[in-house]
Amino acid sequence: MVSESSDIKRKAKDRLIVALDVPSLDEARPVLKRLGDEIEWFKIGLQLFCAEGPDIVRWVRDQGKKVFLDLKLHDIPNTVARAVESVGHLGAGLITLHAAAGSEALRQAAEAALQFPDAVRPRLLGVTVLTSNQELPERELEAEVVRLAERSFQAGLDGVVAPARSLEPLRERFGEAIRVLCAGIRPAGSAANDQHWIMTPARAISDGARWIVVGRPILRAEDPAAAAAAIRREISSVLETQTGV
Repeated sequence: MVSESSDIKRKAKDRLIVALDVPSLDEARPVLKRLGDEIEWFKIGLQLFCAEGPDIVRWVRDQGKKVFLDLKLHDIPNTVARAVESVGHLGAGLITLHAAAGSEALRQAAEAALQFPDAVRPRLLGVTVLTSNQELPERELEAEVVRLAERSFQAGLDGVVAPARSLEPLRERFGEAIRVLCAGIRPAGSAANDQHWIMTPARAISDGARWIVVGRPILRAEDPAAAAAAIRREISSVLETQTGV
């Protein structure tokens, strides 16, 4: 078992996001209760947001948690920018928009986010290629990820969402200048489900992911808090190696 310093544990917890992929607030409540203080970040996606509306973001925030609002905004530039303003006022820490929306939509979204004080400014992430994508060969997928990441970077976004297998080409192109959030993360031995491009937590962090999103391996575990703690310890072990602790 990894022996974690308080600083490493804090940093590891800030890297792990649990996908709150449930259909209603009634099902979200026991998830947060069972995970307790083990998890700081929760992802709210389209299903839960459409079912409960903006109040679900406020509720998660009221529990003392941080929100990754994964709506993958994709529309004309003005609409995307105004949507960023609206959801930014809800207190989400991370917001996604499709990089395929175009450079102007991304640029206006970045400008809209800058209207908030830095301490509460939502960080915007451009979605490159979804982890469920099975149509592109790996080499073409990596090229498309880098292309859309370049668009996001030039537009002033704070980072990108990308398959974990694209971390190496992203680091080769951008170094540490771009932050990457990776979904499709599965502990060793977990089922892939509908995720095509998957990776273990330790490997993703080691390869340069800033945040990782984990859903079913935690939500469907017999003891979700223990499952989350095990993943956090995986992250801690990598961070300790990187920092020489």
